[in-house]
Amino acid sequence: QGRVVENISKRCGGFLRKLSLRGCLGVGDNALRTFAQNCRNIEVLNLNGCTKITDATCTSLSKFCSKLRHLDLASCTSITNLSLKALSEGCPLLEQLNISWCDQVTKDGIQALVRGCGGLKALFLKGCTQLEDEALKYIGAHCPELVTLNLQTCLQITDDGLITICRGCHKLQSLCASGCCNITDAILNALGQNCPRLRILEVARCSQLTDVGFTTLARNCHELEKMDLEECVQITDSTLIQLSIHCPRLQVLSLSHCELITDDGIRHLGNGACAHDRLITDASLEHLKSCHSLERIELYDCQQITRAGIKRLRTHLPNIKVHAYFAPVTPPPSVGGSRQRFCRCCIIL
Repeated sequence: QGRVVENISKRCGGFLRKLSLRGCLGVGDNALRTFAQNCRNIEVLNLNGCTKITDATCTSLSKFCSKLRHLDLASCTSITNLSLKALSEGCPLLEQLNISWCDQVTKDGIQALVRGCGGLKALFLKGCTQLEDEALKYIGAHCPELVTLNLQTCLQITDDGLITICRGCHKLQSLCASGCCNITDAILNALGQNCPRLRILEVARCSQLTDVGFTTLARNCHELEKMDLEECVQITDSTLIQLSIHCPRLQVLSLSHCELITDDGIRHLGNGACAHDRLITDASLEHLKSCHSLERIELYDCQQITRAGIKRLRTHLPNIKVHAYFAPVTPPPSVGGSRQRFCRCCIIL
């Protein structure tokens, strides 16, 4: 409750550097004002899910907590542009800000924020559905130190905004644009040309991306470690071939619902310096026998994989962890009848 936070602040005072109040639903603006007044050396503050707080809290932090570096306000849905303006004015050392699901924030708030907090290294904007390309142009122009950017489900974002980010934020290492369904290969080209340090790329459900863009990306971003390409439905084995050749550090790759991928693509990954964890048939398992560092395989509804194939792989990789789930095949329609037959899973659903 709020009184507990007030008591903590009075006892700790200027000694407190880090505090997490994640999910503390009883903490409101009054308690955090007392906290800010007493704990002026706070550097890391997590208020994720503290749904009672409003712009008044950020006004207090701005007034008293000039050393703040990391602030998490995710799911604090009452936060508006006024909070970002306050942080810009009073917290110039801010390096990491999470305002995911603060869907009242617009480009005006982002503009105010980046003008005073040009040292931002990580910005989480997941679910900020009002943001558009103009907001990204402000970030690209004022945040050259940016390393991490999350734009998941920011549905209005297009190539124009993200290209500005790539050109202005050459240190970018992690980009999540999953659900930004308007982006095209132009983004992958811009990343390849401007962001050679990229390690993490999440572009699930970006169905306009193709092998052409991923080829440019792979040939220029050799430090890629994690890629989420779920529902990038146009990619083929060609993308996997390029990743196997140019991205030796790749550790995590999601290809769910990429139905143009075949065993041949998996074979190239298996013969390359990286490994892959979403498989097609037993032939793919055979290709992976030489991946001695492979630790885990997840097989979700890969109907062509057999238990015998898994057993053969384990003889070569005895320490591997195999997580497998095989949904029952949906029965065909009843012959001569109008009733559709369903598998047990469909009945449950």
